[in-house]
Amino acid sequence: MQKPEKITIQTDYIPLGQFIKLLNIFDSGGMIKAFLQDVGVLVNGETEHRRGRKLYPDDVIEIDDMGVYMVTKD
Repeated sequence: MQKPEKITIQTDYIPLGQFIKLLNIFDSGGMIKAFLQDVGVLVNGETEHRRGRKLYPDDVIEIDDMGVYMVTKD
């Protein structure tokens, strides 16, 4: 597994949909919603399809063909 890119948040947690939006890899929220429903991502090694899934510092998110990211807190 590649070394995760650290993404810093200012809050205690961030919803998965908002986190993906921060990454700027999709053009719209609708595309994020469809991607999560159809494909999903790995959160700490488990498949996740919910946009509202809360991500906390040290959570690792793996998005197929796009990268591996770790949540960090400022």
